[in-house]
Amino acid sequence: MRVIYNTATSISGYIADEENSLAWLFAVESESQPDHEAFLAGVSVLVSGSTTYEWVLREEDLLAHPEKWPGYYGDRPMLVFTTRDLPVPAGADVRFVRGPVADALPAIRQLAGDGDVWVVGGGDLAGQFLDAGALDEVQVSVAPAALTGGAPVLPRRVGPDRLHLRDVQRYGQFAHLVYDVRAAG
Repeated sequence: MRVIYNTATSISGYIADEENSLAWLFAVESESQPDHEAFLAGVSVLVSGSTTYEWVLREEDLLAHPEKWPGYYGDRPMLVFTTRDLPVPAGADVRFVRGPVADALPAIRQLAGDGDVWVVGGGDLAGQFLDAGALDEVQVSVAPAALTGGAPVLPRRVGPDRLHLRDVQRYGQFAHLVYDVRAAG
């Protein structure tokens, strides 16, 4: 089992703008990553922060159209880290988690079994997995857009001794970077 943070970012390092919107991202001409289906095939659990989860619900109108959920996530369980009660699309396996990532790790690992865990977003949640020593890989697709502020891709100081570039691919206007995360120390 690996914990993988797979996201997109602007060249200025923001995944969402000042209004927590990803709309800027969908304005970029793109091609689907040929290996995205293979990536998803290895994923058995999704984790998300509440801001990312709420944005997807709202932007894709998933509460009114829950039949779209499987097209994005399949039947995998999604664990949403939140302190609030949030709505769930009909038929979706969404589970709410309260508390620190480190406390939730044993249950996440058990749920994932031999499959991978995809940290869908946001950056702070990925940072919490990093802080807990549980982030194994960072996949970042860099879009040809710059934002002046918003949610950073990874709001932590991480030196080059911790990140090892393993792969670079081009998908349309995106550069897809894959980093292995090395243990601290």
